Amino acid sequence: MNRATLCVTCPNREIGLCGTLLGAVSEDSKTDQNSGWQHFATAQAGEQIAIRDQVSSDVFVLCAGWAFRYFQLSDGRRQILQFLLPGDIFSPTTIFEKAFYFSVKALTQVRLSAFARSEIRARCAASSSVQWAIAKACIDETHDAARLSTVLGQFSAQERIAYLLLHLMRRIAARNVIREQRFPLPLRQQHIADAVGLTPVHVSRVFSQFRERRILA
Repeated sequence: MNRATLCVTCPNREIGLCGTLLGAVSEDSKTDQNSGWQHFATAQAGEQIAIRDQVSSDVFVLCAGWAFRYFQLSDGRRQILQFLLPGDIFSPTTIFEKAFYFSVKALTQVRLSAFARSEIRARCAASSSVQWAIAKACIDETHDAARLSTVLGQFSAQERIAYLLLHLMRRIAARNVIREQRFPLPLRQQHIADAVGLTPVHVSRVFSQFRERRILA
């Protein structure tokens, strides 16, 4: 499948930065479809996509599947910073920095869209709509980081996990994929533990409490 078909039919085109970068779908945009400033890649579940301090000339957006952005400590411990859903840019900071300040791993099989950083910055300089889209992405990431800091510093174990699940459900709902109030989450207890600063055993205990109270099925 070529790039034009992938982008035109993408259900998440308007959610994040892609829609603004690529512009409205029209016959006039066909020339731009072959400009070579965008290419696609795929990764399997568990595959490393980006490594901290790795230099790249591209800015990545997740097209399909789930991934997560994280810090890996020297002793092997891991802090998941964000679960990436279709339409999400890895981080708006990658538009301005050549090296990743984080790592990214595929949670499921994923498809990625890679945009040349130089072209994004050129379009940012020429378009106020692109400037605003990038600014909004930066604002959203800052707000998410502030909320996560508060959650990790002040919330109980139950509150942390409840926050994570509700936060994910809101983001999933924005993508119009929930059917009959159900959606499969590809997260294991280790992923949840690494996202909210708990152990997998503690996460399992909280899940049992949620099931007893009929909060979770």
